[in-house]
Amino acid sequence: MTSPLTTPASQGSWTPRLWGTLLVLCAAMFLDALDVSMVGVALPSIGSELDLSTSTLQWIVSGYILGYGGLLLLGGRTADLLGRRQVFLVALGVFALASLLGGLVDSGPLLIASRFIKGLSAAFTAPAGLSIITTTFAEGPLRNRALSIYTTCAATGFSMGLVLSGLLTGASWRLTMLLPAPIAVVALIAGLRLIPRSERERDHRGYDIPGAVLGTAAMLLLVFTVVQAPEVGWGTARTLLSFAAVAVLLSVFVAVERRSPSPLIRLGVLRSGSQIRAQLGAMAFFGSYVGFQFMVTLYMQSLLGWSALHTALAFLPAGALVALSSTKVGSVVDRFGTPRLIAVGFALMVVGYALFLRVDLDPVYAAVILPTMLLIGAACALVFPSLNIQATNGVEDHEQGMVSGLLNTSVQVGGAIFLAVVTAVVTASSSEGSSPEAVLDSYRSGLVVVTGIALAGLIVTLTGLRAPRSRETILVARSPHEEPAEAAKQTEEARVAVVD
Repeated sequence: MTSPLTTPASQGSWTPRLWGTLLVLCAAMFLDALDVSMVGVALPSIGSELDLSTSTLQWIVSGYILGYGGLLLLGGRTADLLGRRQVFLVALGVFALASLLGGLVDSGPLLIASRFIKGLSAAFTAPAGLSIITTTFAEGPLRNRALSIYTTCAATGFSMGLVLSGLLTGASWRLTMLLPAPIAVVALIAGLRLIPRSERERDHRGYDIPGAVLGTAAMLLLVFTVVQAPEVGWGTARTLLSFAAVAVLLSVFVAVERRSPSPLIRLGVLRSGSQIRAQLGAMAFFGSYVGFQFMVTLYMQSLLGWSALHTALAFLPAGALVALSSTKVGSVVDRFGTPRLIAVGFALMVVGYALFLRVDLDPVYAAVILPTMLLIGAACALVFPSLNIQATNGVEDHEQGMVSGLLNTSVQVGGAIFLAVVTAVVTASSSEGSSPEAVLDSYRSGLVVVTGIALAGLIVTLTGLRAPRSRETILVARSPHEEPAEAAKQTEEARVAVVD
């Protein structure tokens, strides 16, 4: 159901309460990105104080990814069925408590548990928050503007997390864990007053319990397998059997969803070429960037000997460019359409990654590194908001949570898979005791893979640019369980024109 706040928004004026609602949702997205980026810089200090091995430290990062990526599908559909406001606020409260726990624990297992809980809560806040925006702001220029601001907060949070972690870790790594807690509490209090109440879906035909169990199990096992594969080996029996089990779970999941009267994911949504390109683009976009950020952090700190703060500042121009463009991207989308902007953004990413292959053991930042950071910043400013807009356009309000969960799943699974692939390539290209030049060559191998991932995203996007047709009509397929008359009526309402 569309929120009452849609009325003023659709008329072109944003009330103070509407701005407040958007800021609360942006704060949650900001925290998600902030938390992901801050923990990476703090890992060495955590390992030293808690006496943790490298493999255990990995799970401080992987635990969050496992909870986040594994439960996003369930989180998105839960927001549709139980109410977006309720799901968002409860999950945000859990996030605050888990942040507090993470800063106070004195053992590795408890810290990993707190990270898993934070990832789990983010799996509910992310799709619920995105669907609140798409049901509060009318589709078109107003929603595009809101989504551009919202997605910009993610990039800003990631960039600021790197800098803040570099500063806070010098005092104590616990501050990096505790920082999100008070911000989440403030956002929760504001959200209780500002976020509009949303009705639960009343005409659903029960809850898809089998689909929820199968979908969650498949995503958890997939993320777990990908995270563990570089350590245990891609060709080992354990990894191959795990992937086979994922394939079986997904096959059964699809069969269940086809027959369910109230599916976790209505597969008809994926009959839209625009939707498929948005999901694949999200995987390539985040996967390539996470791989790039991982490689460059190793390059700067391990080879060049830069401090954590110095490394964070090197990435800052990209985040600053995204933040400065937040109010402009929406109008650019209105004029040129999402497919063109995504294509341009991916092209900038490919060029930026390729340029970074020029780095050596004594780079001049302004001439070698800065151009890549600026190109990637421009690419993120164009691609991420456009992907969110393209994925949620033409989708009815009662399915916005589902589509939002699907998009966030593509982002997280893409990041996990491609980071594991890049890590495997670097590991295979290097050997123990290698010279700095050999290590740099292994990093270049990983950067070539990163560039290839971005190029694949560009190719997928270009398939949506068909010159002979200026407009494309997208039909969002209806569920076969709907009554014929009602289905015909809603099919007509779901027909939208999208600029190629």
